[in-house]
Amino acid sequence: MAQSELQSAPPLDKQASYWDQWNRDTREQKVNPESERQGQIIRGWIEALGRRDLAILDVGCGGGWLCNALSPYGAVTGLDLSPAMIERAGQRYPQVRFIAGSIADCDLPAGSFDVIVTLEVLSHVPDQAAFMRRCAELLKPGGLLLLSTQNRPVYSRMAEVAPPSPDQIRNWVNASELRRLAAVEFRIATLTSICPRGNLGFLRLVNSPKLNRLLGLLLSESRIERLKERLFLGSTLMLQAHKRS
Repeated sequence: MAQSELQSAPPLDKQASYWDQWNRDTREQKVNPESERQGQIIRGWIEALGRRDLAILDVGCGGGWLCNALSPYGAVTGLDLSPAMIERAGQRYPQVRFIAGSIADCDLPAGSFDVIVTLEVLSHVPDQAAFMRRCAELLKPGGLLLLSTQNRPVYSRMAEVAPPSPDQIRNWVNASELRRLAAVEFRIATLTSICPRGNLGFLRLVNSPKLNRLLGLLLSESRIERLKERLFLGSTLMLQAHKRS
């Protein structure tokens, strides 16, 4: 879907109910390896700031697992649509402030956060440009946006990905679209991909065990994976960007 084509959004209560059930069934049971990798990268980027007094907002925090992991770096606020999910997260991680609502109209002061983290949320909002503007509005001057999102060229070639629910917005982007979205409000420090996957189309060949065994005669497995990630063949796009002054 082109960036100019905004998907008609299901009612917020329907979206909240969908994500509440999804989190109950998946992320609140176990954080998968791909999400763990995203979290490791996010923590590394924050660690590099060398601070423990940061005001951090996790947009689309789900069950709060990443909020908990970011607590050593400062005061963390978790935001998500479902009040029930937020209530469970608050019971699980009482050191974190959790708020139920949408970033579009949540009652948070402009310029109040040093860092905004948002994992796999961009593809589930109806207006991605407005989402980026709102993130910039909530950040302090020079504040840091740390974002992950599904990489459309890969996700569209993954046979195991189910069709979207009627109560779920799905608008994947590619690296060029993400770069254009971010560049309006942010200076991009890092844009890469992680976790190469895909088993349809050209990715069936790229990720075939036979081809990768042959490549393994010349390169280590880790170097092959890093090469695919630099070529944006990873399933997840990772963005690190600073709010423009």
